[in-house]
Amino acid sequence: MKPLQSILTVLFIALLSNTVSAQFGNGGFNNGYGNNNGGNRRMNSSMDQNRAQEKPKEIPVEVTVAKIIERIKPELLLDELQVVALSNILNESIRTQGMLMKAETSQELKMENLKVLGEVTDRKIMELLNKDQKEKFVALNEEAKNPKKSKKKSK
Repeated sequence: MKPLQSILTVLFIALLSNTVSAQFGNGGFNNGYGNNNGGNRRMNSSMDQNRAQEKPKEIPVEVTVAKIIERIKPELLLDELQVVALSNILNESIRTQGMLMKAETSQELKMENLKVLGEVTDRKIMELLNKDQKEKFVALNEEAKNPKKSKKKSK
């Protein structure tokens, strides 16, 4: 779910920056400086360049996959062939998540599609793992879904 959270965060920041620029942009007013359109145009073009540079940088899928693999490799004791196969599965899954998020469909349909994608991805990963790795993978997934439950204090 971390890739989904990062995608949603990037989308939220992009929407927030559009709202802020709409509120504080030029809006057709001279800002009380008379009819000095030439000066305003030059200022606006430099402001537009600054806004283009301020956009949040999108994290490449490969970087996200590398972080996921780095986290699960020692826990599952993966060999190099499994690492390559899992990387390919996760690359495909994250790219598909991006396409589903950008699709112009209802939020309910997006959530259903993302749920199905997650189930398919988990099934593909489970096919690559041996019995011990499968048990650890299921435990990691449960811990990721319920992080607070695994860290309860025992009195």
